[in-house]
Amino acid sequence: MSKLCVLKQNTEFRTAYYRGRSFVHPLMILYVRKNRFGIARLGITTGKKIGKAVKRNRCRRLIREAYRRVFPEITHGVDLVFVARTATVDSNAVKVEQAMRELLKKAGVLS
Repeated sequence: MSKLCVLKQNTEFRTAYYRGRSFVHPLMILYVRKNRFGIARLGITTGKKIGKAVKRNRCRRLIREAYRRVFPEITHGVDLVFVARTATVDSNAVKVEQAMRELLKKAGVLS
């Protein structure tokens, strides 16, 4: 698999928040917005409400790993921003992947 394309600029995240559609699950929130690049780009946000740096980094790792597993089934040309919630800290990789699949199906991005 090639390197993941990720969102890095604050403006990219903001446009996904304000102009994208949102989908909610107890473990995470998904913001989806079409892009003009023809590739799926990933953004992950973890707020300080989740905990200290170790917990936030664990949440990001869980979401990134779930995304790697689901990536081949995602339609291209979208920006995806996942926002971790407090329940993500206590969950495992399987639960996070199931939640991600549910959100992506709701969004109509999973093929």
